[in-house]
Amino acid sequence: MKFQKANCLKGEITVPGDKSISHRAVMFGALSEGKTEIINFLQGADCLSTIGCFRRLGIEIENENHIITIQGKGLDGLCAPSGVLDTGNSGTTTRLISGILSAQPFTSTLTGDASIQTRPMKRIIEPLSLMGVHIESLHHNGCAPLLIEGQPLKGIHYHSKVASAQVKSAILLAGLYADGETSVTEPTLSRNHSELMLRSFGADIKTDGNTATIIPRPRLTGQKINVPGDISSAAYFIAAGLLVPGSDILIRNVGINPTRAGILKVAKAMGGHICLLNENRDGEPTADLHITYSPLHGTVIEGEIIPTLIDELPIIAIMAAAAEGTTIIKDAAELKVKESNRIDVMVQNLSAMGCSVTATEDGMIIEGKTPGVPPLKGALIHTHADHRIAMSFAIAALIAQGETEIPDSGCVSISYPSFYSDLHSLSESI
Repeated sequence: MKFQKANCLKGEITVPGDKSISHRAVMFGALSEGKTEIINFLQGADCLSTIGCFRRLGIEIENENHIITIQGKGLDGLCAPSGVLDTGNSGTTTRLISGILSAQPFTSTLTGDASIQTRPMKRIIEPLSLMGVHIESLHHNGCAPLLIEGQPLKGIHYHSKVASAQVKSAILLAGLYADGETSVTEPTLSRNHSELMLRSFGADIKTDGNTATIIPRPRLTGQKINVPGDISSAAYFIAAGLLVPGSDILIRNVGINPTRAGILKVAKAMGGHICLLNENRDGEPTADLHITYSPLHGTVIEGEIIPTLIDELPIIAIMAAAAEGTTIIKDAAELKVKESNRIDVMVQNLSAMGCSVTATEDGMIIEGKTPGVPPLKGALIHTHADHRIAMSFAIAALIAQGETEIPDSGCVSISYPSFYSDLHSLSESI
């Protein structure tokens, strides 16, 4: 797909449902008694992989008219799959379902695409093994495929080396089946969707600072879940509105959970004008986001804010390239083990667009634009099949001089199938 520099972007959009919440709603609904209904479920490839896995585990799931209906069977209702469970490109599916499978009275094999088979799974293998499960990396490299032989589990208090909601959730889900309470302490607080949603389904979860504790064997009951818009998807339009002169964009019903909304803090720190309208703080907090063009300046992004915006760092790097001054991103080594090594891929592509950018061990140093000179130039973008790289550079193309080509643009279907049509709806010039 080819892109040209855009005129101002104006209009109103609604982004797809939150990816993290969509995954969890399916999983928790499957483990509950009775019907769960999910509205505004993200119909992306990753979340459909979660549905596919639970169907193979014997759960009846209907997907009609943008509503997911799950007939839950309770904590002990899963059946042994007839073959390998394929999680596609979804790290969330792979890690969270591992916690659930650890307690089942059968053996499972999990695999995924080429990217999943390179992503680190030792971070869940270690704590789940401490709980008593036999879990093995079949290629003996700490990655999928994984063989999981379910066992009776014991409760543990695990001190995680990384602030990862996927690691935390895998342990808490295994803790549903343990012989005593299970706790996870993180170095900094990661997104807390599992804790909020499990509590709404009836689980007994306590949180104290960076520690979450679950009491085993709750009775979970089916719920009606209305999934808010995904702030990770909204991030591209937040950046577009801030970067393209004259832009004025309204994004409806976006999740602004504080453990996810770091991009709003960074954008404001860079001088971005974002106004929150119609805020709703019940359950998962939401708001409409009103974004208008704003000259940006560099900043330093580091420390406890990183887990709240880890998926948004590629598009933040685009914002930094168009800002005045230097932006430094630190403490983000986790970018190396996403769908691609996002530090290396961002540096490669930003350099191709004429930006002065340097990779560091745990982030990037990005030199912003020169006054009076277009911040970027068109280039051939290599996405490495990473959906967030493709969307980030589609936005970069809107402010670049000349044509930008993204050959592997279709990978956005992993998380945002309607991304290009939503982008086009804001400007006929794209």
